[in-house]
Amino acid sequence: MDSLSGIAFFVQAAEARSFSQAGRVLGVSSSAVGKSVARLEQRLGVRLLHRSTRSITLTAEGSLFLERCRRILCEVEAAELELSETQRAPQGKLRVSMPLVGSLVMPALTAFMHRYPAIELDVDFSDRMVDVIEEGFDAVIRTGELTDSRLMSRTLGTFKLLLVASPKYLTARGTPLEPADLADHACMQHRFPSTGKFEPWPLRRQQDAVEPVLGASMVCNTTEALLHVARDGLGIACLQDFMVRDALAAGELVTVLDDFIQHQGAFRMLWPSSKHRAPKLRVFIDFMVAELFKAGNPLQIK
Repeated sequence: MDSLSGIAFFVQAAEARSFSQAGRVLGVSSSAVGKSVARLEQRLGVRLLHRSTRSITLTAEGSLFLERCRRILCEVEAAELELSETQRAPQGKLRVSMPLVGSLVMPALTAFMHRYPAIELDVDFSDRMVDVIEEGFDAVIRTGELTDSRLMSRTLGTFKLLLVASPKYLTARGTPLEPADLADHACMQHRFPSTGKFEPWPLRRQQDAVEPVLGASMVCNTTEALLHVARDGLGIACLQDFMVRDALAAGELVTVLDDFIQHQGAFRMLWPSSKHRAPKLRVFIDFMVAELFKAGNPLQIK
């Protein structure tokens, strides 16, 4: 603990550029600050501060050491705060962003609100790629791989994309037997809001086979709408397995071209790595990991 005290005295003195001012902030004498810094320098075997009768300045080594010491003190402060907050019930405002798949997230979200009524949720439902840090989100749920080194993540579950259509549609238009047959069908496309591009259908490439040209009888930026249109017999849609589970079980939809589909995606919880994990954030992450795919969902939980 003496080392940590020396670090705190050094940081305060370096920032104030004065032993006496640092002492006033710390509630000790200027002599005590000076002696603590001197002991730290002796232990390290390097001079951290230049002293003069009027002021003190950092040496080159002191400047490098100061940045490290600031991070150390921040971590200690965060650890103390985290321990003290464990004694209190999670509360406060939590700003999160979730994809437009209400059938997946709403049961878990409402269960979380019942469990933690003191946490005020500010939820942004959107399929766009949000900037977690710049837009001030505490956490977001998204698909895909983590590419931002500023973020931490936990995998919530995996899913597959399926091609589905209603029996009524297939009776009228026929069942495609291979990907090339899709050129003669009403294909409903999902457009990514962030890029404006169509979501590619996960059709495994066949050797020497011609890439199928997919029409677009409907284009939509939310998959929820495509589910309704597919159930009404208006075409073939590419949707996540958890979205169509109930419709498949009820016989409202059937899958097509299963042997030609190759896909696995993942939902992840992301949050800023530099953000102190307050109790409200910690319980939200743990709850979603445990509950999001719990209710009979075929996704694999990790």
